[in-house]
Amino acid sequence: MTTLGSVAANFTRDLEQNYAVITDYVARARAAGVDFLVFPEAAIGGYLSSLGNHGDTVKNTKRSLPPAITLDGPEIARVQSIIGDLVIAIGFCELADDGETRYNAAAVIDGEQIYGSYRKVHQPLGENMSYASGSDYGVFDTPVGRVGLQICYDKAFPEAARVMALRGAEIIASMSAWPAARTATAENLQDDRWTYRFNLFDTARALDNQVFWIASNQSGTFGSLRYVGNAKIVDPGGNVLDTTLLGSGLAVADVDIAGTFTAMRAGMFHLRDRRPDVYAELTELDATGTAPWRDLAHA
Repeated sequence: MTTLGSVAANFTRDLEQNYAVITDYVARARAAGVDFLVFPEAAIGGYLSSLGNHGDTVKNTKRSLPPAITLDGPEIARVQSIIGDLVIAIGFCELADDGETRYNAAAVIDGEQIYGSYRKVHQPLGENMSYASGSDYGVFDTPVGRVGLQICYDKAFPEAARVMALRGAEIIASMSAWPAARTATAENLQDDRWTYRFNLFDTARALDNQVFWIASNQSGTFGSLRYVGNAKIVDPGGNVLDTTLLGSGLAVADVDIAGTFTAMRAGMFHLRDRRPDVYAELTELDATGTAPWRDLAHA
């Protein structure tokens, strides 16, 4: 059996506060026997304080931006000193080798090794004013299995999870700083339409690809954003095994990865039963849904 854990917590610009929160959840995870723990997007240094046309940008201020760190820098090393032999996935702002370009990034690590890292591909609501975008979805061999990483808005794109599943991902860690709706926000955030979408994407992506899905998220508030929590663990059948709902907390589930895959994929095996020959024009369609054959038909 493998024990999976997912965190909903609040992270700010205060790195010492971040390390304290990480230390607390690592202790909770150890007490629960967790083998793989997923922290939210931007758990080291916090997320942007707002989104949209008034979002944080390098041009308008550097004071409100998350600290940009490198994979071999002291911040990741500090986290590694905290986690020891526990395998975790965690989000942060990565500084590229040019010393200027920033990425919304994540890595899967333990106290001794960086197994792989990821730079967020899909950017919502002006996030591109603060970050460059990544261009690949890697899958990494770790002590808990083959793990794929994605960040927040990525979960709205089925292609993102699918390419990792086709590359052999057994677990997909989806790290978020997912807020409630900016307009017509529900009084109870658990009923908010953005909370609903967050939860629906998690269950759909797990079931689409028949993988274990670990969704972490920030909780509380930061700047103008109110986060919706709802960290969870979903099995390959789309069943939520545990969730924090709105509050901060730790979701935990004991799973049999190999046994579950054998059972779930014995009959309906979504990856095996695909028909790529029918999907050839998928990347040829433009954003309006116009296909090349329509142009030819009216030529």
